Amino acid sequence: MNDTDWNNYALETQAIRAGHRRTHEDEHSLPIFTTSSYVFKNAEDAALRFTGKIPGNIYSRFTNPTVNAFQQRLALMEKGERCLAFASGMAAIMAVGMGLLKAGDHVVCSRGVFGNTVLLFQNYFGKFGVETDFVDLVDITAWQAAIKPNTRFLFLETPSNPLTDIADIAALADLAHQHGSLLIVDNCFCTPVLQKPLELGADIVIHSATKYIDGQGRCVGGAVVASDEIIEKHIYPYLRTGGATMSPFNAWIFLAGLETLSLRMKAHCDNAFALAQWLEQQAGVAKVYYPGLASHGQHELAKRQQSHFGGIVSFELEGGKDHAWRLIDATEMISITANLGDIKTTITHPATTTHGRLSPEARAAAGIKEGLVRISVGLENIDDIKKDLLKGL
Repeated sequence: MNDTDWNNYALETQAIRAGHRRTHEDEHSLPIFTTSSYVFKNAEDAALRFTGKIPGNIYSRFTNPTVNAFQQRLALMEKGERCLAFASGMAAIMAVGMGLLKAGDHVVCSRGVFGNTVLLFQNYFGKFGVETDFVDLVDITAWQAAIKPNTRFLFLETPSNPLTDIADIAALADLAHQHGSLLIVDNCFCTPVLQKPLELGADIVIHSATKYIDGQGRCVGGAVVASDEIIEKHIYPYLRTGGATMSPFNAWIFLAGLETLSLRMKAHCDNAFALAQWLEQQAGVAKVYYPGLASHGQHELAKRQQSHFGGIVSFELEGGKDHAWRLIDATEMISITANLGDIKTTITHPATTTHGRLSPEARAAAGIKEGLVRISVGLENIDDIKKDLLKGL
């Protein structure tokens, strides 16, 4: 098993088997290595490991067998050469920025990203002389116009949060590479089950493992998948020094999450599609945002680029914030939480939660209206989800 070439197997098999290097105990389930440090055979062995001349564990801030197993498994599933795990999805984005950017660099980012991602680029990277311009995710001419000679990378989420806009990854990869820039895609909403940005030309993929990869809201974690060159030269040195480390226990949880990811994502998609179709028929719902609907602006692109349409449904209510809050408060079963990707359905009001720290102008530019509600559709019975929403509709 330790010598198996998992590239020859399908994603579902990789998600269950890859990355586990069975120990002398012959365990069937992957163990948790809860150790901070490792013992060397002798002084020379220690010196060679520290200099990287021979492989081996050194210190669990940057080398741990359980974390390594998660990294290897996710890299295979994303069709990437190498993966590094981090303490959170935001830590993963931070690592990419710290590894790639310097004072005087420029970034182009889509407006439809997680609110904290906007704040990270604006408030923190901006303090150190990195300029960021935000553009409409689906407007390729806006991306083109925003690129400068010092643009280091383009950054986006697709589908976007919370309006589920879809970016043309292949077109943006071509555009970035024409200008000597990198394309970075946050693949949190789709996971490698539904979308593989690296195969479409992206250079780096980022995950919040907290979401669908875990799937049950238990742990916080993140990951970066890229070529071995990008990881080794830019990202790994920051992890080794900065210490935004994923714990072995969390890696063990995420490994278990990967084992059922394919089955769960298909079920999330089926429920979300049914709910989106139903919401379009409800009185008081002004607009439904879901890539699986023919009414969605990038429906055809989503069909080409993704294997299914995802588990996130957003919709605007007539009546603005008051009606949105009334709907949310009327639910009994659905969880009122800003997290997403759980097997339990969750509901939130983006304008006052996930995007609440943005200025009103920034929210308006991103299309986040007061009547917008986001649902992360879980795996409960779809009729029970509908009945719960009817209490507020």
